[in-house]
Amino acid sequence: CTLDSEVALRVGGDFFFDPQPGDSPVNLVLIAGGVGINPLFSILLHIADLHGYQEGKGNRHKLGTAKLYYSAKNTSELLFKKNILGLMKAFPEKITCCFHVTQQHSQICKELQPHVTGK
Repeated sequence: CTLDSEVALRVGGDFFFDPQPGDSPVNLVLIAGGVGINPLFSILLHIADLHGYQEGKGNRHKLGTAKLYYSAKNTSELLFKKNILGLMKAFPEKITCCFHVTQQHSQICKELQPHVTGK
């Protein structure tokens, strides 16, 4: 987003991401805290599946980018972090993530360091 961009936010409830082949591409910003990552991780997996299918078989889905902002007390409480890093590695131009920790007291592993902000 840029300054003055219009965005839509949705908090809680039933939500999903199911783009259809003729839809215009959208860029997603996903924001999660703690165990709230569960439905958003499913969305990331779906996006990765569509990107993989698109690259392999040339489907008609037009996909934008997905940026995940995920916060927890410390890195040990970041669920699916290895899987998320794997998705970012597999689709570096399409899927990115920024982890934020609020009460980290131990050293952050080198693999996570470039993606972690906070204490």
